[in-house]
Amino acid sequence: MVRFDASESLTPFRVAGGGYGSILCDAAIARQVEPRWFEPGSWGADAQAVGSGGRGGAWFVEGPFGHAVLRHYLRGGLAARLSRDLHLWRGADRARSFLEFRLLRELRGDGLPVPEPVAACYLRRGAFYRAAILVERLCDVHSLAELAAGNRAPWQQAGELIARCHRGGLDHVDLNAHNILFDADGQGWVIDLDRCRKRLPETGWRARNLARLERSLLKLRGERPVEDVRTDFARLREAYDARWAKGY
Repeated sequence: MVRFDASESLTPFRVAGGGYGSILCDAAIARQVEPRWFEPGSWGADAQAVGSGGRGGAWFVEGPFGHAVLRHYLRGGLAARLSRDLHLWRGADRARSFLEFRLLRELRGDGLPVPEPVAACYLRRGAFYRAAILVERLCDVHSLAELAAGNRAPWQQAGELIARCHRGGLDHVDLNAHNILFDADGQGWVIDLDRCRKRLPETGWRARNLARLERSLLKLRGERPVEDVRTDFARLREAYDARWAKGY
């Protein structure tokens, strides 16, 4: 687990009704950070819902920190029938927002292409909590899903990008075609690192990440034949293997 460091700041707060929480951010913005930053309603018309990928619960916002994405941590599957956003409290260090914030900071310190975290928070009431995070918005980019739909996907760059992240130990448990972004120059990033972690670069989890991505591409193929998608993924995998073999 990534631990607290001297560049971080924790700001506790309380809300009406007995709830309390804390905000984790870079010490440089600690005097500015406010709990309202994590509520899309507080941004009014400036909060624009993110329309693709994920389960919803994400908005583009702009504030003192610049352009960012505000994301609430939602649950899927059967758990969502009970509550979309309540999570069992296991301590502040295990809050999903804090874990992702610290992972992003560590990965950026390693030079990996992930967004910069702005701030993270949790709000606890009793045995449950809600959580949210603000991360840098990557502007003028398109997802691998969008690029593949238009037959413009940079398969070689995508394979090399994933190999680079895997070499750095990033186990991205939701590596789908919406979570890989490219700009017009072919620069790539991976996003949405909820529940991800750093691990030794072993074969098992790397294979699961790649299989998850292939399933995603097949699911999003639209009218494209399955054979074409598998051919494209083979190009990605060839580039991945070549980059992995180089050891960097």
